[in-house]
Amino acid sequence: MIQNVPIFDSHCHFPIKGEWFPDYPEDEKVSFPDNGGRNHGDIWRKAFNFPTRVPELDDDDAMAEAWIKDMDSKGIEKIVWVSGGGNERLAKIVAKYPGRFYGYAHNNPENENAADELEHAFRDLGLCGYKILGPDIQTPLSDKKFYPLWEVCQAYDVPVLIHFGLLGAAGGKPDGVNISPMSIAQVTRKFPKVNFIVPHFGCTCMGDLLQLCWTRPNVWVDTCGSNQWIRWMPFQLTLEDVMRKFLETVGSERLIFGTDSSWFPRGFAYIYLEEQQKIMRFLGLGEDQMRSVLYGNIASLLKVSD
Repeated sequence: MIQNVPIFDSHCHFPIKGEWFPDYPEDEKVSFPDNGGRNHGDIWRKAFNFPTRVPELDDDDAMAEAWIKDMDSKGIEKIVWVSGGGNERLAKIVAKYPGRFYGYAHNNPENENAADELEHAFRDLGLCGYKILGPDIQTPLSDKKFYPLWEVCQAYDVPVLIHFGLLGAAGGKPDGVNISPMSIAQVTRKFPKVNFIVPHFGCTCMGDLLQLCWTRPNVWVDTCGSNQWIRWMPFQLTLEDVMRKFLETVGSERLIFGTDSSWFPRGFAYIYLEEQQKIMRFLGLGEDQMRSVLYGNIASLLKVSD
């Protein structure tokens, strides 16, 4: 808890050796020459006073136990793992700590049997949502070839979390046919019973996300991460500005807390929680609204009872 408000982190990545999303194309890594350019990763780590990352453990059981201990020490109730090296692997990890860990399916939507894989993840593995990397998908998400996926999500009443905007931080991917949340405008209209979650406040596509949320009540907003994209906007903007705008328009009813936590020794990024709750307090959120953002909204989407 923080100030007697329980915490349900809606967006974390289980730390593994290997790829979080093993059936996606290999990440496009951009290596720049040492020409005096800024090391943005190092700046970010120092700015938040994060420790140096250590290699992941080979043993998933040991890593899961380490995470539970970290959650207990920081007063974190529940966590959603939106990736974990494949559905079968993540399902085993989640099953070790029911009620504390929740997991999302995370296959590549362009897989030939993607819909069947997704149904297996919900029906047989107990996963409770679907995570997609929009910029890494070469076909527009509005394409009818993806309709079977949305139909499965609708049948099992699970949320769909889609990353839009810059992917992979500095040196990552800044483009793609699905770079903007507007790429699901048609899908959200065609499947109004499916709840779509957009993380990082839209991550460089904030304007498009606000427009989408205005017209689609089945689109939710995830606050996760350090939100460093804000520093790269062409006009002055702060996290408080961003949160104020979404609270004024979308409201606390569709805002979902997350941190994007993963690696050790950082573990749960408590500093992100402190920063966000401070802003929400200054913006005047009451206790019920705080509980909705930090716990209740994602609990409702995942049908988790108190």
